Amino acid sequence: HAAEFAGGESLCVILGDNILQKSLRPQVEYFRKQGRGARILLKKVPEPQRFGVARFRDRILTGIVEKPRTPPSPYAVIGVYFYDTAVFDIIRGLTPSRRGELEITDLNKAYLAAGKLHVAKLGRGTAWLDTGTHESLMAAAEFVRVIEDRQGLKVCCPEEIAWRLDYIDDRDLMALAAPLMQNSYGRYLERLVKHGKD
Repeated sequence: HAAEFAGGESLCVILGDNILQKSLRPQVEYFRKQGRGARILLKKVPEPQRFGVARFRDRILTGIVEKPRTPPSPYAVIGVYFYDTAVFDIIRGLTPSRRGELEITDLNKAYLAAGKLHVAKLGRGTAWLDTGTHESLMAAAEFVRVIEDRQGLKVCCPEEIAWRLDYIDDRDLMALAAPLMQNSYGRYLERLVKHGKD
């Protein structure tokens, strides 16, 4: 159960079909300073009708429209959300959609109606890939392959992230790498320890 996992703390939800090639650390810090409410991230996209789309009036967010035929803006709501501890109370007050599901757009709209939804527009230099279609999944795979080949680094390697943030040390990283040494992923983790943090 997500509420138990959150343990009374604020949380970040990232949908599994999203790839974001930019650190979320600044957004985490903005959310911490914000203190209460929710924060969503927006990205200008060429086909906003495929997503939840932000509606603005005088540069202020006034609504979110899910997969509109005529998008009110080019800004898609990407699948990265920050919520305060009130999120589970708000969820309990939601009603299922026509699909019979609780919708994250409805959750965001509830925060907006309460005046507690903050937004951040991600600009140039941020790559966001939604992998919800076969074509976008293939494009994302090619993007990741090119980045990894050119930089010699893995994209979104949880073990490396934990190690670089000092949540785990060299010994912990090597213990995680040990059962994976028969493949390139395990050897990559081992190489991180050998070369050290730079």
